Amino acid sequence: MEQATVKIGRDQHVWSFAAEREAVVTVEPGTVIEIETWDCFTGQVQSEEDTLEKLDLSRINSATGPIAVRGAEPGDTLSVTLLDIRPGSQGAAMCIPGWGQLIDRVHSPTTRIFHVANGVVTMNDRVSFPARPMFGVIGVSPASGDVSTFFADRHGGNMDDHVNGIGATIHLPVFQSGAQLAIGDMHASMGDGEISGTGVEVGGTGIIKVDVIKAKCGGWPITETPEAIYTHATSPDSIDDALKMACEEAARLLVDEWAFSMEDAFMFLSVAGDLGIAQYCHPSPGSVIARMRIPKLSSNPTPFRL
Repeated sequence: MEQATVKIGRDQHVWSFAAEREAVVTVEPGTVIEIETWDCFTGQVQSEEDTLEKLDLSRINSATGPIAVRGAEPGDTLSVTLLDIRPGSQGAAMCIPGWGQLIDRVHSPTTRIFHVANGVVTMNDRVSFPARPMFGVIGVSPASGDVSTFFADRHGGNMDDHVNGIGATIHLPVFQSGAQLAIGDMHASMGDGEISGTGVEVGGTGIIKVDVIKAKCGGWPITETPEAIYTHATSPDSIDDALKMACEEAARLLVDEWAFSMEDAFMFLSVAGDLGIAQYCHPSPGSVIARMRIPKLSSNPTPFRL
């Protein structure tokens, strides 16, 4: 693995993505960076007695950064490759009052502590499962305003998609000079939908590499893995809207970058793609997030034709 030449501690963090904010460091494209992140509770949850109503909710979802990448300008893409994600040894999950599809069936607030070791997450004496580390918050400064790290939009943010794990590259549209990348909200594991509102929330260390693709960008964040391309879209409250926009973004890439007709793109996505939900813990105040999986083929080997 490539060695990090820049290290950023978890004390360098933000609670929002702002159009006008100075970076804590400026790096060249191709730089490998080691970032330390808090868990989403900023260290407030250490036992099952630490339930939601006891927390300072202004200290939720910090993101380490921002990191400016030299040469990234509006209309470009900032590509962030997650070379490694190393969760800490203890995480937590919750049932949160008013959140999620099963909230009327459970006692809340409730906290459970999970232990993480040797690639395994242990929930209790009976339940253990493989770790699937990922980052929930990955984003850049938006075109305007100040967007909390709790929400997701075209700049990225609280995307909460488990495909944003080790080996994935997240392609973010750039809206401000330098892009101003920030990352946080690590999970040792998180399922599609994150239906209770939490994954296994954990602090830890990530090794990332940043690059810039000039004069190409998506309308939304795009995740690339060795096998597939994933388009994303978000909505404040309508999963139908998010699903439709994720499909539209996938079709746009196929048509604009790889010369599909719209009819062929529509049919190809129907017969070979996979439409899915990354985040849907509603009812909740957070975003809903959809994704469309496009298999990589010789006809469309990357998100962008370079």
